[in-house]
Formats: sequence, C-alpha cells, structure tokens
Amino acid sequence: METALTRLVGVRHPIVQTGMGWVAGPRLVSATANAGALGILASATMDTDRLREAIREVKSRTGAPFGVNLRADAADAGDRVRIMIEEGVRVASFALAPSAELIAELKEAGVVVIPSIGARRHAEKVAAWGADAVIVQGGEGGGHTGEVATTVLLPQVVDAVDIPVVAAGGFFDGRGLVAALAYGAAGVAMGTRFLLTSDSTVPDAVKAAYLAATVKDVTVTRAVDGLPHRMLRTELVDALEHSGRARTLLQAIRRAAGFRKLSGLTWPQLIRDGLAMKHGKELTWSQVLLAANTPMLLKASMVDGRTDLGVMASGQVAGVIDDLPSCAELVARVMKEAEEVLWTLVRADA
Repeated sequence: METALTRLVGVRHPIVQTGMGWVAGPRLVSATANAGALGILASATMDTDRLREAIREVKSRTGAPFGVNLRADAADAGDRVRIMIEEGVRVASFALAPSAELIAELKEAGVVVIPSIGARRHAEKVAAWGADAVIVQGGEGGGHTGEVATTVLLPQVVDAVDIPVVAAGGFFDGRGLVAALAYGAAGVAMGTRFLLTSDSTVPDAVKAAYLAATVKDVTVTRAVDGLPHRMLRTELVDALEHSGRARTLLQAIRRAAGFRKLSGLTWPQLIRDGLAMKHGKELTWSQVLLAANTPMLLKASMVDGRTDLGVMASGQVAGVIDDLPSCAELVARVMKEAEEVLWTLVRADA
C-alpha cells in the first residue's frame, strides 16, 4: 500500500512504531523495520554513547529504514543529532517541536524530520519551519497527551498543512488504518500495540497487566509530573494522587538521582530538562523533578518489571488488545485487514 509516508521514508507499509522510552529498543525497532513498517528508536533514556551503540545494533539487524526519537529540548540534543547524521539514520522523530535551526541541520544532511504534535497550531508551525511530515496524536494516545480526540484533531491538521500527516492515538488494526486514510492521513503510528508484541522486551508480567486491563483501567493523571499523562491505573498512581507534598518531593529526589546516574546528566541539566517540560504551567518542585525523571518511573515497570514501583504509559487501545503477535505477524495482519475493508467498500460501492 503506497502512500505519501511510504514514499517519504522508504518503507513498504504506512505504519509507524512510536519511540517509547525503555520499550523501543534495537530489538523492537529492527523487528518492525524487517516487517516493512517504520521503527523509531527511543533515545531519551540513553546517554550518547549508548545511542550510537543502539543505532549500530539496529543497523546490524536490518537494512531497512528506521528512525530515532529525540527530545528537542534536551541539553545535548545537538550531540544526538550529530550522531544520527554520522550513523546515517533515515528519520528524526521528535516528541516536542524542534527548532527551525535543528530541522534545517537535519534536512541539509538528508534526514527526514517528523515531529509529533498535539494541536493544529503546532503542526502549522513545524510545517512552516520545514518539517517533512507530522505525527498527530489525539487524546486516546498513551504517555503525555492532549484533550482532543484523534477523530477531531486529525482532520483539522490534514486540512491545515500540505505535508504528510500520520495519525496516532487509538489505532491497533486494519480498520483504523483505513479510517485514518479516509481522513486524509498517510498512515498510522502505534505505540501500545507494538509494546504488546512478542518482539517487545517489556517483561511478561507487565505485558500481562496490559492485556488484563479494560478500557476503564486506562486513565489520565497529572499526579506523576503535573502534565496530563495517560497510563494504566495502578496502586502507585493512586498513591501519587493522594501523597502529601513532602513525601512526593522525597520520592522525586530519589528517582531523579537514579535517572541522573543512568543518563549521565548533571543536576543542573536535570533541573533544566524538568523546567523545560513545564510548558508555562505552574508546577511544584516535586513535579519539576518528576517531569525530569519520569523515565525512571517507566523503567521500573518496562525494564525491571516492578508494576508496584513504576508507571505504565498506555493508550486506551490497551483495553481492546488481547494477544502478543510478533511484529511481522502484527504488520501483516493490519495490512490484510485493511485490504479486506477496502475491498468490502469497493464491492459495496459497485
């Protein structure tokens, strides 16, 4: 199925696996790429040396195009961009809008720039700066998310920009892909659906928690870092929502120290990254620290398997997913379902 997305990045299928921290590592990304979709490597939880190693590991596993997700506001974003360029990465994905200068640097090196956005005005801004495409995530998506549903936000963005738009938030099968194409999107991006595959390195006990979740078990909370964050409701989430300021601050400092050691960031850099995530919102010092080291809360679950100590970012689709296919099986299934839906529509129209 050829679309503006497949032509832009050189993949066979208009499907993107999003750059989920601690989840989208070399194994998942290479499996996605080998399945014909676009895998995005998550780099925010790696230091620069590990990022280079991870890129090379993906390249050793696949010859297909893949991308790297970056935090545009990270103190060492420039170093990470240089590593990507040196290693020949095809696509740069951003969770926050990159600057016009950063976009220009990447494009000059031949890298395709695809920021993720959550509002029409953000799409218009990065398109004017030269972004090659955008991933637009509606409120159904996991992690930091907005309030507008994909079915409302997607057509707004499609009408507003003249670059390919990839739809995210609420997609998990071929019917969703066809629906996104009908809205004018060039493909879909999926996070939770790829997390719940056999190629994902997330511990089995954590995957079981996702599979057991109903739609009502996926919630949005501000208790973790002061920003709307969609995740599975757990005892930890309940505890954070009811903790006093002193206890929350102590927990934030402890987790920040752990993330600082893993990431190689200094305390001033950690605080600066946390402040950058405020987006003009009034956050307590506990929330600033938690915003900077939310990766540690994710690591506790996604790497260590401690669902009692970590958070589990999740799209609402977790409530309707009940199996763990390989990436190859998942992509093939989505494309087969999409073709069947399209054929049914053609027959009905005839």
